[in-house]
Amino acid sequence: MLRVVLAAAFFTIASTAAAQQLHPFPPQPAGVAWPTQDWEAAPAPADADRAAIDLAATEAFAGEHPLMGETRAVIVVQGGRIVFERYNESFTRDTRLVSWSVAKSVTHALVGAAVLQGRVSIDAPMGSPHWRAGDRRASITWRDWLNMVDGQDYLEIGAPSILANDVTHMLYGRGRSDTARFAAGLPLINDPGGYWNYNSAGTVLIADALTRTIVPDPRDALDRRNRMRAWMQASLFDPIGMNPVVEFDPQGLFYGSALIWATARDWARFGYLYLRGGVWDGRRILPEGWVDFARTPGPASNTDVYGAHWWLTPVRGSGRPQRSLIVGDDMRDAFSAQGHEGQIIVVVPSKDLVLVRLGRFDGGADAWNALGDWATRLAGAYGSRSN
Repeated sequence: MLRVVLAAAFFTIASTAAAQQLHPFPPQPAGVAWPTQDWEAAPAPADADRAAIDLAATEAFAGEHPLMGETRAVIVVQGGRIVFERYNESFTRDTRLVSWSVAKSVTHALVGAAVLQGRVSIDAPMGSPHWRAGDRRASITWRDWLNMVDGQDYLEIGAPSILANDVTHMLYGRGRSDTARFAAGLPLINDPGGYWNYNSAGTVLIADALTRTIVPDPRDALDRRNRMRAWMQASLFDPIGMNPVVEFDPQGLFYGSALIWATARDWARFGYLYLRGGVWDGRRILPEGWVDFARTPGPASNTDVYGAHWWLTPVRGSGRPQRSLIVGDDMRDAFSAQGHEGQIIVVVPSKDLVLVRLGRFDGGADAWNALGDWATRLAGAYGSRSN
């Protein structure tokens, strides 16, 4: 019965993706090794705009940018090879840098791994032990939580101050000792499934539900953490060659919404898994259709820049309720993982390209728009796929 439900879920995902006419994933180029251990490097392809690449590099690394702040690492992968890689003088290819909310996209991948293993059906209610029987929140599906159409009362994007930001209280204030309990305590203010609102607390609840699925009988917080970490490593990180540091709260729960540390090359590996549709070196890591689920707009009419724990470039226009990271008509298929202070992984199937930028800035929308303009110019400087 479970496999029937899962098959139906896959069909729904794939059918939705087909309706959106998503750009197909490019195949691994012949003769190019998978970057599980190391990356092959290559010069920019002949059709690349080298002047534009040099200008973007200068803009990023010529000191503190007035809007983009400090860039610490940039990698561009095209056709399976690194075609650009540079680090700020204080950082190297071995430096682990923080994800912030890029971790949400990792949580999407971890849920996908559990779906592939038959442990989760995303159209089933997710639930939480903090809710009593009959609580409406207990009926919200994994899919709705992943699309961030859960309806919870949560404020992060657009919060007028640090103290008005719910993520501050969850990670560093009254919720810090038990983040899932804090997140489960938020009430509903909208009907689930119809209204999009960016919700890090919802991702914490996903992490908690996933952990309870994988480790249903922990002896204590340390055992919970160690067993969950081992499953993450075996199911996702080891197969693609990542070796991140994942932070856990005092209850042994990985935060899900933030606080994963990895090298720029490891973040590029993660983006590359999505560029290849969830397959790595002949092995399916994520279910068929799972990456399409990530890059397909969710059901809410108030946004066209969010899929399932990944950010999107809208089919037309600049995006709602905020501007998309990537702008311009030639990369409408781009989707991205994004984190606080300007951490980005941009995946562009039409160019067979992954772009990673890690760094720090202190600004809001203006800083993000400047970073998006820069990323659009750098990715756009690379033409057709490099072979």
